[in-house]
Amino acid sequence: MTLSRRRFLQGAAAAGAAASVPFYINRAFAQDQTLRIYAWAGYFTDEMLSDFTQKTGIKATFTPYGTNDELMNSLRATDGSGFDVIMPTVDRVPGYVDYQLIQPLDTSRINWKGCLESAQSGSEVGGVIDDKRYFAPSDWGTEAIAYNTRYTDIDRTTLSYADLWNPDIGEGVTVRAHSALIGIGLWLESEGKLPRPLLDSFKTEEAMRANFDVILAEAIKHKDMVIQFWSTENEAQGAFRTNGALIGQTWDSTAFRLQSEGEPIAYGAPKEGALAWMEGFVIPQNAQNVDAVYELINWYYTPEAGAMFVKSTGYNSTAVGAEDLLPEATRQFFKDSYTQQDIDNLWWWPVQDPWYVALRNEYQDRYLSA
Repeated sequence: MTLSRRRFLQGAAAAGAAASVPFYINRAFAQDQTLRIYAWAGYFTDEMLSDFTQKTGIKATFTPYGTNDELMNSLRATDGSGFDVIMPTVDRVPGYVDYQLIQPLDTSRINWKGCLESAQSGSEVGGVIDDKRYFAPSDWGTEAIAYNTRYTDIDRTTLSYADLWNPDIGEGVTVRAHSALIGIGLWLESEGKLPRPLLDSFKTEEAMRANFDVILAEAIKHKDMVIQFWSTENEAQGAFRTNGALIGQTWDSTAFRLQSEGEPIAYGAPKEGALAWMEGFVIPQNAQNVDAVYELINWYYTPEAGAMFVKSTGYNSTAVGAEDLLPEATRQFFKDSYTQQDIDNLWWWPVQDPWYVALRNEYQDRYLSA
């Protein structure tokens, strides 16, 4: 069977076909106000916003952010006001609940037939808290290894996070500091060099510090190889495009966009497992146009909208039928980047509670300042 975006989640075929016409609730009321979308940079193109307005009659504005921390800090500063919908990763949702910044979804208003069934079940950890669902999955992607095929000699069959720190590359590495520490942790764990299982780092401060002291020491040993640290999509692309990066731990979208520009960039999952995440629609506590949010979700859960999202971002939509509408180049990137073994071996980000994020930022800052 041909590997596809759809097969990464078991049971996707059971999702069925998307409804040809989404069911819209309280559209007249929603049309009276503008929908304020706060999402990752590049997630809503003018084409998408125009299509949404054409299909629903609702005007929408899009404000971009670059990191999960930027999103969290913005909502905490405004007490969950200012926007009607946000798109965090599912592992960060419990933190928003702890700070009382978001509200549960009315699941009866969502056309779940348009969303991969397995994406729904796969987002229950983090997305469903105390039997209330806060998260409607929109997309998934990975963070793994992008590399310049012209100037590096990479063996895809043995690809490892350790390859980032091969001295032969010299000063030509780009990484995001906090997730680079996880990549190094997975590498060290595979060699039996961590005092505790890496996943224990997300459970207690004691385990986190025990592991991250070892991880940080290893990271600092190789820091002189980093030509640029990145924190946003544009920065990661710029590292390769203009700043001389030859290899990096990046999102799949970085490699996809560079490759689409003709850059000799390939993307692969290391043997320790590509870091995987899922994002989705979440409603802030003080959203003003909740009706329009459900219109947006149901619009997105159509093949056409899902395909527009994938073509814009390079990520993988949870909308049923989106894959069938993608250009061949987009589908080929997925096939070239992942084997079925890579998909089976994805390392899904665990729930990151606020205490973990605070400690993670502490170690990140120590890494950056070393």
